[in-house]
Parts: sequence; C-alpha cells; structure tokens
Amino acid sequence: MSFNGFKKEALQLLKEFEQNNTKEYFESKRSDYEKYILEPNKAYVQEMGEVLQILVPNINAIPKINKSLFKIYRDSRFHPSEPIKNRIGIIIWQGAGHRMQSSSFYMHYSKDEVFVATGIRNFKPPLLKTYREYIQDDIKRQKLHNILEELKQKGYSLPEPKYKKMPRDCDIDDTHSYLYKMGAIYAYKIFKPDSIFFSEKIIDRNFKIYQDMFDLHQWVYEMTLH
Repeated sequence: MSFNGFKKEALQLLKEFEQNNTKEYFESKRSDYEKYILEPNKAYVQEMGEVLQILVPNINAIPKINKSLFKIYRDSRFHPSEPIKNRIGIIIWQGAGHRMQSSSFYMHYSKDEVFVATGIRNFKPPLLKTYREYIQDDIKRQKLHNILEELKQKGYSLPEPKYKKMPRDCDIDDTHSYLYKMGAIYAYKIFKPDSIFFSEKIIDRNFKIYQDMFDLHQWVYEMTLH
C-alpha cells in the first residue's frame, strides 16, 4: 500500500471512539479502524522510514503493532472506563534499546491535533540516572542547552522541567543547571489536521521538522549509549 496521506475518516472514527468508548463498539468498527487508521499508518511508517534513512541509515521503522505502531487499547489497569485511545501514535527510533527509551522521531494525531516530536518524552529511572550523569560534563550540558535554544528560536516547543528540586548529586551552581530538573528531553510542534496532513505532503513536512531537530536527536542518541 502506497502512502497518500492520513484519512479524514480516521479522525471521525477517533471522535466516535471518544463518544462510545467501549471494546464492544470498537469491535463493531474494527474493519473501519484497519482500513482508515491501521493500513495508512503502516504505509506512513514504511515511507517515512525510507526518507529518514537520509539522516539515520540504521533507523528502526517497523510497521507493526508494538514496534512503530501502538495498540489501540489502553492499559485497563489505569483506564478501566476508557479502554480505547483517543489518539494514534507512531514512533521511528534509533538504537537497540526499548523504543520508548531510545532517541526517536515521533508523531501522534487525534481528532483535534497533530503532534510531531524528536527525542525521548519520558525518562524511566535508569535512563534518568544516565542522563543526569551525562550532563555533569560541562561540554555536553552546554551543547544541549545551545541545541534547545536554537530550536526555540526556530519556533519549536520544549517540555517544562519535571522536578522542582535539584537532584542530590547535581550542582545547582553549574551553568544551565535547570537541565538537571528535566524528566525528558524532546522538542515538538503541534498543528491542526489540515490539507497537508491528508496528503502525501505530510512526509515532507514532518521530515523538515525532524531535520531541524536532528542535532537534538543525535545528542539524545549519544546520551543513551553512555
């Protein structure tokens, strides 16, 4: 299947799932989900992965659930009353580690917005420890700060610091010590679903965003190897 844009029917389905958030309703719409969401997403991963090889020759773009695609069902332990997700995520990542703890090119869409990001959106404790140790190097910390500032100047958004207190083993007097309080490192852009989203041009637009963010991707990837 060649990719020619995401489907307007996909956003209508997500709206319906939001209004009828039951497994029974989803199963009644499974064929539509596969036609309007799953298959176009697989085609997007295939094509976007090939384009991203320009930046990362060994990129992981695997058009399967639990690889570049996510399950439509939420974890019932945390969302027992809303089992169906209201947004669709796609991740293409670098490295041999877990996809969510690897530097990645990410996107999700809902009926209201398209979110495009690069980096890692949540550090689990082992990686958080690695990150904090890594940025105790003055050069690495300065480089990250410069990359983030450049991305802000280009109009991209960054997450707020997750932690209020300085970690015990980090020095508040270090230059750009705010970086110790981060619980994730990524940059992102949000826009409304538009004519580009519903066409093959979304590949070019997302690639431009990922290209702008590539220095951040590389910094995060090198950190995960530490």
